[in-house]
Amino acid sequence: MNWICLVLAGLFECGWAIGLKYTDGFTKLIPSLLTVFAMAISFWLLSVAMKTIPIGTAYAVWTGIGTVAVAILGMILFGESRDIMRIICLLLIVSGIVGLKLVSSS
Repeated sequence: MNWICLVLAGLFECGWAIGLKYTDGFTKLIPSLLTVFAMAISFWLLSVAMKTIPIGTAYAVWTGIGTVAVAILGMILFGESRDIMRIICLLLIVSGIVGLKLVSSS
């Protein structure tokens, strides 16, 4: 269950990171409220996951999920680079996340 919380925390991290783009420096009310809500949920789920998952593993997986998801959404939503080396680097992050899950004792 804690791994599910961790994955959801990473997805909410992605939500607030993308949301920051739409807040226009927190000058737009609705995007700002949604972004802060996503932040709160992300941090709460991360804290729940850390009850049993080691902090180094949990934090690395949380940021890794957010990093990869935001990079992919940046390509889709904002036309960011789809360079092959960028994609290879994202796959390396994914392999690290999978590796941490496989070697974790939780």
